[in-house]
Amino acid sequence: QVQLVESGGGLVQAGGSLRLSCAASGRTFSTYNMSWFRRAPGKEREFVAAVSWSGGSTRYADSVKGRFTISRDNAKNAVYLQMNNLKPEDAAVYYCAAGYTLGSAAYWGQGTQVTVSS
Repeated sequence: QVQLVESGGGLVQAGGSLRLSCAASGRTFSTYNMSWFRRAPGKEREFVAAVSWSGGSTRYADSVKGRFTISRDNAKNAVYLQMNNLKPEDAAVYYCAAGYTLGSAAYWGQGTQVTVSS
């Protein structure tokens, strides 16, 4: 099992950048594929990005390709989401998740709020 805590959310103007972090506890972090999801008000939670356990494979939602970058540091038990050129439609609560396959989620963090002003 793994516990996940997100940080780095906040208020940013459209076109700006934020870097989200997810700190994981547990000695098995490096065995999990890690993902970011988000939920905007009135919408269902959606997949944003995923990185394989080794960091060698990544996957992105079409809506964030070219703007967001997911990465991980297994030595620090952490996963990151660098978000550039943010748009108002990126505003949401962002969740970190650990899963057994790329893009899946078996364990969730509590979420961090991202607000983008136009």
